Amino acid sequence: MITVAVETPRREEVAALLRHSDAVAAALYPGQFRRAIDPASLDCAGISLLVARHDGRTAGCCALFDREDGSGELKRMIVAEAHRRQGIGEALLRGAEALAIQRGIALLLLEVGIRNDAAYAMYRRGGFTPRGPFAPYTATPISRFLEKRLVPGISSLSPLPAR
Repeated sequence: MITVAVETPRREEVAALLRHSDAVAAALYPGQFRRAIDPASLDCAGISLLVARHDGRTAGCCALFDREDGSGELKRMIVAEAHRRQGIGEALLRGAEALAIQRGIALLLLEVGIRNDAAYAMYRRGGFTPRGPFAPYTATPISRFLEKRLVPGISSLSPLPAR
């Protein structure tokens, strides 16, 4: 069973996922354009960390940043290696969409690296479309930018398959 809920980024198993996310990002994108993130930077007003659990085990997470202009940014989506290809990423997207709509966010934005083809494909399946950079980002050779308009009560993601 997969569950998604808002949790603190300071729990050790969640912090370990965030460290793993940074290690993956550092391996894929060494250099000046990578932005590290730590649990403390996600534990503040306007940021919600969604944690996916598979049969009670921490399986993935993503952060929803409320930009306070009717838009939100998804950041730091990561699924633990042992839980990949099990619907965790899609569950996190559904959870982020539901939370965004609940908070009055009508537009989700995200930036994904050009070497992360699996994530890019998942976002596209989830209804995200390409767009240009949004503040505070500028165009870089390693980034792709996407957006999705949200409609209350409607998700373009298919339901989770029975497990």
